[in-house]
Amino acid sequence: MNEHSYAVIMAGGGGTRLWPVSRKDRPKQLLPLLGEETLFQSTVARLTDLFPFERILVVTVEEQAREMQKQVAAIPADNYLIEPEPRGTAAVAGLAATVLKQRDPNAVMAVLPSDHFIRNRNLFHYLLRAAFEVAARNYLVTLGITPLYPSAAYGYIQQGEPLTGDLKYPVYRVLHFKEKPDEKTAQGFLRSGDHSWNSGMFIWRADAILNEIQRQMPKLDAALKKISSVWGSAKQTEVFASCWRDLETVTVDYGVMEHAENVAVLPAGGLGWNDVGSWDTLFEVLFPDMDGNVSASVQHLAFETHNTLVYGNNHERLIVTIGMDDTVIVDTGDVLLVCKADQAQKVRDVVEHLKKHQKENYL
Repeated sequence: MNEHSYAVIMAGGGGTRLWPVSRKDRPKQLLPLLGEETLFQSTVARLTDLFPFERILVVTVEEQAREMQKQVAAIPADNYLIEPEPRGTAAVAGLAATVLKQRDPNAVMAVLPSDHFIRNRNLFHYLLRAAFEVAARNYLVTLGITPLYPSAAYGYIQQGEPLTGDLKYPVYRVLHFKEKPDEKTAQGFLRSGDHSWNSGMFIWRADAILNEIQRQMPKLDAALKKISSVWGSAKQTEVFASCWRDLETVTVDYGVMEHAENVAVLPAGGLGWNDVGSWDTLFEVLFPDMDGNVSASVQHLAFETHNTLVYGNNHERLIVTIGMDDTVIVDTGDVLLVCKADQAQKVRDVVEHLKKHQKENYL
C-alpha cells in the first residue's frame, strides 16, 4: 500500500443481536467473543500488515473510544473520530472521507466494520490490494462474499460485466444492491451464480465518495461542508454536534451505493468471513465437537445433545444439557437466554421489549 492508502474502522454499533453478552457499555466489538482478542483488536491486527497505525482511523462514540484506546494504544488519539451520536454508516463514511481529504487530497480509504471475523487473512490482504487499485480508477468498490447457502440474513449484490484492464483479481460492475430477501428469493440468488453477500466492506477515493454524497444526499453534504470548515478550530465541537443532531440515520448502502455511478464488486470465495451478527453465526466460526455442539467461556456437559451452543462468562460455571438439539444457551449471571438456533435473530426483539419496559439494568 502507498502513502495515500488508509483504513477506516466503523466501530460505534451496539450489537444488540448478541445480547445478553453484548451490552450498552460493552458492545460486541469490545468483547473477546471468539478467543483472547476482542473483535476490535482482531480487526486492527489484520490491518497492520498493510497500514501503519498513523493511517488507521476509527469512527465511534465517546464511551466506546476510551475502551478502544486501552485495547489498541498504538492508534493515535487524533485518529479517533468521535460521533456526537450514531447517524448510520453513510454519515460515518462521509465524516471519515471529509477528514481524510483535508489531510491528504489523494486519500484512498477502506471502510471496514469492527466486528467481522475473517479466517483467511492472506486472501483478505490480496483482495484489499486489488480493491485499492480499482478504487484508484475512481470506482466505488465493495467486497462481496461468495454465498455458501441461501441466507435471508444478508443483503446481496448482483454483478454485471467484468471490468477490463490489467487487474489482479476478477472485478465486476455492480448491477444492483438488494435488500435482505426471503428464503425463496435467496435460493434464486444462489442458483443464478451472479450474486454475492453484501459484506459492508468498501474501498474508494475520499473525493469519489464525497462527490456521490453531494449528488445523492444534499443534507449530509451540507453538514459535512460545515464541519470541514471548522475542523481543528475552537468551533469544531459545537458545529459538529449541531450538524450531526439534525441528520437522518441512513446506511451508506441505501443512501449512496444503490444509485451510485461506477460501482464495482470483487466477489470473494474462501475468505472465511462472518459478520458475527447473531448467536447462531457462532456455529460457523467456533469449532464444534463431534455432535455439533459449541461451548465457550463455560464448562458444558452434554447428554443426548446436538448442534447446541452454550456460551457463558464464567469458566467455573458448569452447564448441563440433556436431550437438547439446535439450541442456543447464553448465561451471563444476571440473564439466561435460551432459544432455538433458528430463532436467534429475534434477540433484537427482546432488547426492544426491555427498552420499552424500562428494564435498563439488563441492557
